Amino acid sequence: MDTLPTWLTPSMLWFIVGFLFIALEFVFPSLVKVFFGFGAWIVALLCFFFDFSLNTQLFIFVSTSILFLVALRRIFKKFLRSSSNQSQPTEDLDEFIGQKAVVIQEISPQRKGRVEFRGTGWDAESYEAIAEGQPVEIIDKSNITLMVKSL
Repeated sequence: MDTLPTWLTPSMLWFIVGFLFIALEFVFPSLVKVFFGFGAWIVALLCFFFDFSLNTQLFIFVSTSILFLVALRRIFKKFLRSSSNQSQPTEDLDEFIGQKAVVIQEISPQRKGRVEFRGTGWDAESYEAIAEGQPVEIIDKSNITLMVKSL
C-alpha cells in the first residue's frame, strides 16, 4: 500500500481544506463556509508547530469554526451590506426618474399626496398643486417619497 507524499502533512491537508471552503464560499455565497475555512487554517497553523491527534484536530476545527461563525458573521454581514448599499441609491433612482405615474390623492406644495406607480401607491410631493387623476412625471425619489411634476 502506498504512503502519502512527504509534502502532504496534516498542516498542508488542513490548509487545502481551508482553501476549498473559502473557494466554495465564492461559488456559493452564504457567509458560512468562509468561517470553516478560517477554522481549517487555524488547525493548519497549529499542526505546523505541534503534533495533534486526529480527534484533537477535528475538535479544534469544529470549535474555532463555530466560534468564528458566531463572533464574526454579523460583523462581516454588516460590512458587506454597507459597502453594497453605497451603489444602490443610483440604481433605485434610475428605475424611477422620468417614469410616469397617476395622482390618486391631490398633491399641493404644502402637503404630500399620493401617486400610483407600477400598481403601487407612493407618497408624493410637488412644487405645484396637482389634482387627482392627473398624469405626472417622477423627477426624484427620497426613501419612499416621490417628487413629481405635472405633465
